[in-house]
Amino acid sequence: MSTADLPALNAALNLLSAVLLVLGRRWIKRSNPSAHKKTMLAALVSSALFLISYLVYHYRVGSVPYPHYDWTRLVYFVVLIPHVILAAVMVPFILAAVWFALHAEFDTHKRLVRFVWPVWVYVSVSGLVVYLMLYRL
Repeated sequence: MSTADLPALNAALNLLSAVLLVLGRRWIKRSNPSAHKKTMLAALVSSALFLISYLVYHYRVGSVPYPHYDWTRLVYFVVLIPHVILAAVMVPFILAAVWFALHAEFDTHKRLVRFVWPVWVYVSVSGLVVYLMLYRL
């Protein structure tokens, strides 16, 4: 695998995280806490692998400017800016949600994930959109 392959890997990890997050929520809604736990921990691992791959890529390549100067440029930045801000802000909240769940503090976990889960899904999906716009458009 070369550096040029990392954006596609990052997109795949973002997609995997989004799918796992949706499945994890589905499991808890169906009263299957064991499957929920496994699926959500897999989403955490997928997101962590994404972060490692993302940091390695940008360490090697640096910033990648958006190459188009048409109407899509505005759309790109409308997606990118909240994606970057929320991705940076969410890390401690995700870790806290996992900590509360693993320590059986489910009331606190449930209150926290009411806003953490949808934002995590948004960050995963918008990361995929950023990839598609930057590398496939």
